[in-house]
Amino acid sequence: MNMSRRFGQAFLLLMVFMVLFPLLWTLLNAFKQNVDILTRAPKFIFTPVLDNMIFVLSRQSVLQALVNSLIICLVSVVVGVVLGLPAAYAIARYPNRITDELQFFVLSLRFLPPVAVAIPLMVIWLNLGLYDTRLAMIVTYSLLTISITIWLSVPGFQQVPKEIEEAARVDGCGVYAVFFRIALPVAARTLLGAVAFSFVLIWNEFLIALMLTTSDARTLPIVASEMSQLGMDVPWGILNAAVILLSIPPLLLLGLLSSFMNSVFSRKKK
Repeated sequence: MNMSRRFGQAFLLLMVFMVLFPLLWTLLNAFKQNVDILTRAPKFIFTPVLDNMIFVLSRQSVLQALVNSLIICLVSVVVGVVLGLPAAYAIARYPNRITDELQFFVLSLRFLPPVAVAIPLMVIWLNLGLYDTRLAMIVTYSLLTISITIWLSVPGFQQVPKEIEEAARVDGCGVYAVFFRIALPVAARTLLGAVAFSFVLIWNEFLIALMLTTSDARTLPIVASEMSQLGMDVPWGILNAAVILLSIPPLLLLGLLSSFMNSVFSRKKK
């Protein structure tokens, strides 16, 4: 028993190391010069520099792309939550042929290659005069967040005991009261996971943003990819600094959601 437990712990530590080491290595390279990065033997001891971070943060295109990404992703996630959660609750609580087909349609959207969605949308936005605008990106990403929210939230609502909702109806709660006061709090963990997953997915989305933007509505992944074209030699330090900047908002969101969930459930236990 002890051997199996030790083996499990060692395997878990190995998985954690495999996940965290690339992130830590990227963080170290963000503070290195190219001379320290392009060495045969990896350098763990070096003189840190801030030139890479300063270069990334001082570029106007990066700041504009950061603002675009925050506005587009946050609004898209809010739209996905507002429209996706009620739809997921209806699918979970009132299953029929229409809801089954709707759930399959939402799931099938995740199997489509991004280019199959981007090309028709590009033609639509060009005809409407909305190409390379935040509004076009928000509408496009909202289609993704709504489908993701429905897809991931249906199992959460299905796990809510029907007896609790029936008891609430006996006490005089209507449909909306049952949804907001009973279903949402009980399924909160799954629902917040869906919100976090949808934000991270569209925050890192590249191909659709590349095809639907040129300058005004470019997101941070697009600008970060363009930094590899700054010269003949690839500026690895600058690229690593851009990756760190790109990773900070999703990590902050996950940290806030985690702390919120811990505080909520600690209060319930008390």
